[in-house]
Amino acid sequence: MPNATLQELEIFLAAHPQINSFDLLLPDINGMLRGVRATRDEMRRVFEVGAYMSASTMLLDSRGVLPDGLGIGLRDGDPDFACLPVQETLAPIPWTPRPMGQCLLQMVDDSGAPYHYDSRYVLQRVLERFREIKLTPVVALELEFYLLDNSKPLTPTPRAARIPGTNRVQNASQLHSLDELHELDDFLADVESACRAQGVPMGNIMSEGSPGQCEINLHHVADAEKACDHALLLRRLVRAVALRHGMAATFMAKPFTELDGSGMHIHFSLLDESGENVFAGKPAGESADAYATALRHATGGMLATMSESQALLAPNANSYRRLGPSSFVSAAPSWGFNHRQVAIRIPPSDDANVRLEHRPAGADCNPYLVLAAVLAGAHHGITRGIEPPPMVAEGQIVEHSGEAAIYWEGALAQFKNAQVLPDYLGPAFCETYAQCRDLEAAEYRAQIPDLDYSWYLGNI
Repeated sequence: MPNATLQELEIFLAAHPQINSFDLLLPDINGMLRGVRATRDEMRRVFEVGAYMSASTMLLDSRGVLPDGLGIGLRDGDPDFACLPVQETLAPIPWTPRPMGQCLLQMVDDSGAPYHYDSRYVLQRVLERFREIKLTPVVALELEFYLLDNSKPLTPTPRAARIPGTNRVQNASQLHSLDELHELDDFLADVESACRAQGVPMGNIMSEGSPGQCEINLHHVADAEKACDHALLLRRLVRAVALRHGMAATFMAKPFTELDGSGMHIHFSLLDESGENVFAGKPAGESADAYATALRHATGGMLATMSESQALLAPNANSYRRLGPSSFVSAAPSWGFNHRQVAIRIPPSDDANVRLEHRPAGADCNPYLVLAAVLAGAHHGITRGIEPPPMVAEGQIVEHSGEAAIYWEGALAQFKNAQVLPDYLGPAFCETYAQCRDLEAAEYRAQIPDLDYSWYLGNI
């Protein structure tokens, strides 16, 4: 996506004379938004030369700490690089006490080229491969999250709805309950308003299978970068609006042991030069041969690269608590029509709008990197004519195969041995990403959790 122009800023400033400061947002390697704050007067310089931030900002771990042993930062003096505003991401912030604006940034190196650790650039590399074969991904993301009860600050608990007409808490699962949504009307109205203000194309919202869990669907757009922008901005605004309503919100993949995890589902199709969907055709259930060649080969490539993509789909220690046999999450390379236990699902649709739904990623992921991996697999399959394995039949239980890594260390090992992804994402990026995650995993393993004391302190 091109950089924003000074003219775009001038139009925004004229339309919002009350806004005097801006949050400048830079997604790091985890998909967490870092940034700086700029005054209205400083914004013109930001749009002319960029906002300068340290290059190591991109590689912070989940705690916001530069991992010891990475070398970057100490080895190269941790230079500042320019971060340039992304086109069409200027927007007001409707939840702050005083009028403010925001803008997404992308980092460039000292030569002005996209910084190779910027996850937006990693996605751009993959999208360039699709331009070469004259196909355009059309993408929509769905994100699940939990609203948390703030009455027990030391023990996070899901915000359970009340049984209508009483003050009694409804702790049972009420999938697609409209009563739960009605109880959240004021919160949801503010989320919808914030989405409109920030250009985030919010679609349906539903209560999910656990107390306090919701899902928000975003509309399809023929711009994969923008789809990822929407996902990050949605996470930011949901958390901010929840705080305004006396709640917290989390997009952790598995915040509660006994409850469902939260995922990010990717719906996508591919358009040719004439705007026709190359996946189109009559959805035909379990007959793989009946589907469009491009759909089969895209699926074959995604399944072939799924194991080496797992460390991107599940980026941290908590991510792997969501994976397992007793869930609607398949780490195994599987596909099927209208089957929620498979990794790649073909949802019901009309003939012209057939699409694929990629289901394994957690809601905690970096959307740019996950979409880069998914589309890399699709491109790999299409350009090499890779046929997928047999479809999972209706009612068939998906078995977790040995090639599916459901533990962090195994996923990192598969990522480091990847045969396909480095060609798409860049060898330097893949090497550094693996190193960052290795160091974070080692630091995580070195901590002694309360469970150790609960299980062992009194008995050993």
